[in-house]
Order: sequence, then C-alpha cells, then structure tokens
Amino acid sequence: MAAVEGTSGVGLAEWVSLGVLAEAVPRDVVDEAVVAAGRGARRAGGKLPPHVMVYFAMALALFADDDYEEAMAKLAGTLRAWGCWDPAWAVPTSGGLTQARARLGSGVLASVFAQVARPVAEVMTRGAWLAGRRLMAIDGVVWEAPDSPDNRQAFGVSGSGHYASAFPQVRMVTLTECGSHAHTAAAMDGIRTSEQALARHIWPELEAGMLVLADRNFYTFADWCTAADTGADLLWRVSSQLRLPVLKLLSDGSYFSVIHAPIRGGARQNLLTRAAVGDELDPTQARLVRVVEYEVTDRGSDDEREVICLITTVCEATDVDAAQLADAYHERWEHETGFSQIKRHLRGPARVLRSRGPEMVRQELYGYLLAHYALASLICRAATEADIDPDRVKFLRTVRIVRRQVADPAAFPPCEPG
Repeated sequence: MAAVEGTSGVGLAEWVSLGVLAEAVPRDVVDEAVVAAGRGARRAGGKLPPHVMVYFAMALALFADDDYEEAMAKLAGTLRAWGCWDPAWAVPTSGGLTQARARLGSGVLASVFAQVARPVAEVMTRGAWLAGRRLMAIDGVVWEAPDSPDNRQAFGVSGSGHYASAFPQVRMVTLTECGSHAHTAAAMDGIRTSEQALARHIWPELEAGMLVLADRNFYTFADWCTAADTGADLLWRVSSQLRLPVLKLLSDGSYFSVIHAPIRGGARQNLLTRAAVGDELDPTQARLVRVVEYEVTDRGSDDEREVICLITTVCEATDVDAAQLADAYHERWEHETGFSQIKRHLRGPARVLRSRGPEMVRQELYGYLLAHYALASLICRAATEADIDPDRVKFLRTVRIVRRQVADPAAFPPCEPG
C-alpha cells in the first residue's frame, strides 16, 4: 500500500476505493430495516426511495458544510455511477429532500445502526484489549439542536431562567470500543433525562469477553448488577462517598470489598460480617468486588490530588494486577476521542445540528453515528493491517480522503436501478 502521511504506511485512499464504507452499512441491511419499519417506496420509479435517503443521512454527516442539494449532488454522482440514478433526473430541491427525510423518519436509521454497529477491533489490533478482554467504555455527550418550538418541547434546555441554554439539547449515551473509537450502541433523549436512565437501554448490549469502563456517574447497585449479569466484566469508578470496607488485602494493593442494595444499621453490619467470613451472599442484595485505589501523581499538589476509586468484577490479581486495571481505566477517554472526531471533524466545532424537528434530529444523529462507524471501521482495519495503534491514524485526513473519493462508485453501496 502507498503510504499516507502520519500513518506509518497505511494506504487509506486504497482502502476507501475498495468500498470499505459500503461494507460497514450493507444495502441488504438497509432494505430489511426499511421493510420492517413499513417505510417502503410509495411508488415505483421514485428518485428518492428510502434506501437512498438512508445513505443521504450519512452523506449529510460527511458533508456537514453543504446544504441538502449540494450533499445530494455529490451522492447522486456515486448513485449515477452505479446505474441507479436516471440521467434524466435532476437533483431534487431542498423541499423535496426535506419531505423525503420526513417520510423516512428516524426508526430506519436506528435499526440499521443497531444491526451494523459491532466491535471491529481484531485480535491483533493494538490498544483494544486487556488480558483477552475487549476494552469498551460507556459515557454521555450533549448535542445542541436548532431552537424551534418542537425541538424545545421535545428535548428541553439545560439550566433555567437567565442561565438556560440558548438551544434545545439532546443527551446521548453510547457504548464505544476503545481500540477503534467505534460507537456500538446508543440511546438518546431530552437533556433532562439522566445518563443513568439512558445507560439502562444499553446494558443488554454487553456481553462476555468485554471489559466495560464507566465513570462514577453510572454507578448504582442495581445498574451494576444488571450490567454484570450480562457476563461482561466491569471496571467502574465510584464516588469516594461509597463505603467499601476492606475484606481482604491483595498482594498488588487492591482489596476485596462488598457493595450492596440500600440497607443500614444492624442489617448492614450483619451483611459485612457474613461477607468477611466468606458466607454466600444473596446476589440481589450484595456483590463481592475488587477495589483499586490510586492517585494521579502528575496533577496538582499533594493536597489537591484526588483518590480515584475503581471497583471491578475482575477478582484475580494474578490475571490482571491493580496497575494494569488503573491504566486500562484511563482508556475510557477513547470514548471522548470518538465524539471529538464527530463534533470537530465531521460536524465542525461549535456547530448546531441542522434539523428543526425532533424526529429529524434523531435521524441526523443516527446519520452521524453511522458515518463515524464506517470511518472508524475503515481506520481500525487499515491500522491493524499496518500493525499500528488506530490512534496513530489521523481521523481528519481520513475524512478528507473519503470526501474526495465520494465520486468513486465504491464509496457507497450499489442500489437497484429505479
């Protein structure tokens, strides 16, 4: 492969020309989602059938600086090359595209994302694993939508009175693969919905073989139990206010403790006594955990340093020691990288979404998630082939290559002639 600057020999242009983006969002998955949602084309020969509008939603994310007509003109070049754009057709007007987006809705995009968004790191992908466990992170992000009455009613604003946000805000929580930055599950709602509440839609997506990282905002005993019962391993930060008695100190400085449902007084002391002697605990009431506590020594003075407290289901120190777990927790910031790639390089910094209705806001956000997933998959595959960490591949350069290649008929999947 020809070298791409700054990527140690990863030839991204060649990967794009092989249709890797098409592989990320296959046409058959789109068609199945369209049929399942009852959004099939209303008439034969229509130039804006639903599957075209799914790819148009991705094109809007890829070309956030362009208006509807310009984005469709670029997409139409690809569709024309595949023979599924009648030469007699003109690019629809913005009004026609708006109506077609409304007919599609957000459900089809949500379904497509749910089906295609899977972890993409391979066994040899650098930075994606810890002791055979796939590093995943859950976290939230806030998007600003246009200030229309419908958006304001559906999503709300943060703050109140003089301190209210200028725009309606959408809260989103995603599950993200740390190694590739690919978002693999998502839930969204208005700004008044908590991250904990949104995360409850994501716990069913966890599975054995994952090590799921989460900040302290996500911990409750019930949520811990729900997530742990999926078979995934967990490594979550908890508040320093959570009381974690030392049951047994381990050789690496970590220790066993117990977390429990809300109880107090004598009942709590009885539970701790039983846990200390190794009695079996009712898993609906209490769980044994391993605790790792440490300070980040290069931040602030000695008095300012905060103790970071992690709890985990990984209980064997001989499997993963405390230092490895502490290092792994900081991979949670890869989630931030994934959203930075969307907000800074796809959408652009400090930019409000373009959709003025709640259903279209959701559709637009799934378009961003799908476009980013396709790009993250591309980068991860190319980096794994080159035996480098995907972090070393410049996301912005990849976006620019894809934008230049969009006229290549391999940039989007083929579609049946209208």
